[in-house]
Amino acid sequence: MTGDLAARVLLVDDDPLVRAGLRLMLAGHPGLDVVGEADDGTALLDAVTTHRPDVVLLDVRMPGLDGVSALTALRAAHTDPPAVVMLTTFRADALVLSALRAGAAGFLLKHTPPEQIVAAVVAAAAGEPTVSPAVLGQLIDHVRLGADAAPTPAPDPLDGLTDRERDVALAVADGLSNSEIGARLYLSVGSVKAHLSSALTRLGLDNRVQLAIAAHESRRRA
Repeated sequence: MTGDLAARVLLVDDDPLVRAGLRLMLAGHPGLDVVGEADDGTALLDAVTTHRPDVVLLDVRMPGLDGVSALTALRAAHTDPPAVVMLTTFRADALVLSALRAGAAGFLLKHTPPEQIVAAVVAAAAGEPTVSPAVLGQLIDHVRLGADAAPTPAPDPLDGLTDRERDVALAVADGLSNSEIGARLYLSVGSVKAHLSSALTRLGLDNRVQLAIAAHESRRRA
């Protein structure tokens, strides 16, 4: 999305009441335009081709093709897919963790206050998807349990980063936005974005949520 154009949003959920509620709350923001809906993961690829969204709100659990499988298919079919934010009813939904590892921009609980849902979609459209620190902590617990069961210690997930890239990664793990990271580290937003992009490339990660998980694991080892 560029300039002053509204971010195009696609809603994918099998519950028409959920879609109606999302459409209603997003329609009130001048920077967002709900361009289409789909009621099943199997319709995602065609809907993305038809509506060309900047952000997809995708339900994790749907009959037929679930959200994680739909996300995986989308990323395989598009070299530059839209940002995908998963919707779930459960904080510790195991499929959510799988979705984040598969490249989702983040996720929202369906009972999140409307203003926070709108803010999260706006952030995702701007390339700054966010996950609340409380929910991210629960995801980290899933990762930690798996790491604790490993027979040998794994290498530091942030190995290979410069000191400044590591600082940015740790700030991302604290749930900070790019502007908040800049204020903490005395950097411009442009510099934060550059360090973030470089860190993702060095580690072979897709987005800041995956970087946050890696940073939490690195911090746990210290």
